[in-house]
Amino acid sequence: MYFCKNIYQMERTIYQDLLEWKDNTDKKPLILLGARQVGKTYILKEFGNREFDNLIYVNCHKDSFALNLFRNFDVKRIVTELERYNETDIVAGKTLIFFDEIQEIPNAIASLKYFCEDFRSLHVVAAGSLLGISLRSDESFPVGKVNMMRMFPMTFNEFLLANGRDKIVKLLDSCDWESISSMNEMLTEYLRQYYFVGGMPEAVLKYVETKDVRQVRMIQREILDTYYYDMSKHTKTQIQRIHQVWNNIPAQLSKENKKFFYGDIKKGARSKDYEMALQWLIDAGLIYKVEKCKQPTAPLKFYADSSAFKLYLLDCGLLACMSEANPNSMLLNENAFVEFKGAFTENYVLQHLKATKDISVFYYSKDNSTMEIDFLLQNEEKVVPIEVKASVNVKSKSLSLFVNEDFKDRKFKAIRFSLKPFTDQEWMENIPLYAVDSYRTELNNS
Repeated sequence: MYFCKNIYQMERTIYQDLLEWKDNTDKKPLILLGARQVGKTYILKEFGNREFDNLIYVNCHKDSFALNLFRNFDVKRIVTELERYNETDIVAGKTLIFFDEIQEIPNAIASLKYFCEDFRSLHVVAAGSLLGISLRSDESFPVGKVNMMRMFPMTFNEFLLANGRDKIVKLLDSCDWESISSMNEMLTEYLRQYYFVGGMPEAVLKYVETKDVRQVRMIQREILDTYYYDMSKHTKTQIQRIHQVWNNIPAQLSKENKKFFYGDIKKGARSKDYEMALQWLIDAGLIYKVEKCKQPTAPLKFYADSSAFKLYLLDCGLLACMSEANPNSMLLNENAFVEFKGAFTENYVLQHLKATKDISVFYYSKDNSTMEIDFLLQNEEKVVPIEVKASVNVKSKSLSLFVNEDFKDRKFKAIRFSLKPFTDQEWMENIPLYAVDSYRTELNNS
């Protein structure tokens, strides 16, 4: 389900999850987590205005009223003061209370426990940056007393919706591959645009409104500047190393072998020198770490090799900006998909897989061999080998060897994402790159 929009609204599929939370009689206060600028505030305000008679909005960062509001955990008093301040009644089922930037006031986070225990009937939501919440250790987090949701940058399908292509999204979700193939040229063009624009809502909206790539790139730089500021704000001891890891990711992804090497950051660098900086970026939601899996057997986490991994950015558009990729090259060049050895394509696929509920993603490589499987995905007890190809040239022995020889007894059904049309072979399905999000949605619903 998607909610309706005008030029100033962005449709987000997480809206359905919010509706389910609203109607759940066993709900708890909800914390919506995500990196900065992914659209948390926007979607919760839209949700409040559309689904409730009343929205009570409190910005814990900018509103001086909020500082005094959480002086203790008397939630009855908190509700009364919210009513007086907003000159309105707070009614269970009809009012949404929204605490934005909740990580700025430790007591605000802790108070959610008491909303859960004493005012369970109220609908209370909070938005917080992973930078602020995941990295705090100085307050008591209300474990077991809150519901949690994670929000990511806009997916490709959401990008299509923002461009008014609702019917195309429905077609992709239908998996009517014959009809989808007839739209191949148009969908490939939109995919090229998405590689450049990415899924940060402000950048998407600017592109939809203006089609001005310079303004889009300016917004992307501003977002990256915000991340730099947050890095400096939240940590002092590791700031230089955090910057070094962060700035090195585009170069690491441009390699044929995308395994992360500390020595590429700085000659002689060791894991112990940078592991805290690396974990900081992961906890902040700015990068994704995909570990090697020694054996393709569920649960994959049992066989994870934490010493071997690949790193990806949260958004392919930000990757394009950090790489200083030429807009015309990305939007007009037929080779846009394979530039930087397919770095954008692999990042694009991974960021969509990471946005899938309850899915663990790893990669597999064979010792003393060049054979590598880009991603291993676990969906319940099912393990799915995934290969990513940035063009219509899909020649590769690795996937076939993995499925048909090395692990023939497992009877894997592999997935290949490429620019080729959909094909279904006994051992493998080829899914067009522009249908990755629909494949992800199918996993969510399975």
